[in-house]
Amino acid sequence: MLRFLTAILLLTAGATTFAQTAQNMGNRAPDPVKHLKDFQVIEFRRYTVKEGKREHFAEYFESFFPEAFQQMGAIVFGQFFERKNPVGFTWMRGFKNIDARAIINAGFYYGPLWREHGLTMNRLMVDADNVLLLRPLSSERGVTVLPSVDPVTETKGAQGLVVAQIFAVQANSVDAFAQQAEKTFAGYRAAGVREAGVLVTLDVPNNFPQLPVRTDGPYLVWLGIIKDNQTLDTRFIPLTERALSSLSATGLLRGTPELVILDPTHRSRLRWLTGD
Repeated sequence: MLRFLTAILLLTAGATTFAQTAQNMGNRAPDPVKHLKDFQVIEFRRYTVKEGKREHFAEYFESFFPEAFQQMGAIVFGQFFERKNPVGFTWMRGFKNIDARAIINAGFYYGPLWREHGLTMNRLMVDADNVLLLRPLSSERGVTVLPSVDPVTETKGAQGLVVAQIFAVQANSVDAFAQQAEKTFAGYRAAGVREAGVLVTLDVPNNFPQLPVRTDGPYLVWLGIIKDNQTLDTRFIPLTERALSSLSATGLLRGTPELVILDPTHRSRLRWLTGD
């Protein structure tokens, strides 16, 4: 009898706790990507694909790979068509730390999914070695992780566009340049561009040499999300042009900054979300 009463009490307590938890969850909007954070190692990958095959490459990529990396503890932040380069496909991948990069890449590229689809992907690529290995400038300026595209409510797929401004910085001058550029970045944000990350070169040995990374750094990469082409053309582009002379005058750059305009592919996480 005592065991029976104890069991009843435990079940009652458990039901009460479950009901309270459910009520609390109903009282606030859940954050579906709360657990997807603290990716301290970022690969900024720019591929050259065969002419006329970029859309096919994107379809294969989005069909098989983003969730595979997520299940292994990495993240695909987003994937894009380079607007001014008809054979350019860019994507960004994040890892918790540099050791995770080696472990996850080995598990993926020596695993069954890549064995099945790797040949198809490689046949569509001309070059895959233009890769910057990066880290967040600070803990709060890593790449934004947005919820995955909802196939029911976002039937048109990812909207908006992403910009990446790539600065080749003088050696040992990343922090100094970042400080000088902060006023420019604040101007971008004030113009309605959502900052999506400020990244700098991660200067460590390549611990997965099967995937080459560039060694001509250091670089600083500023990422932003823009609602539409009108905002891009009338607000953001003029700001970048006006800022060019002042940023060059710092003497901390090794060349003219590169501005890459990126159109999100259908399932890209990094995109414009209304009300986000």
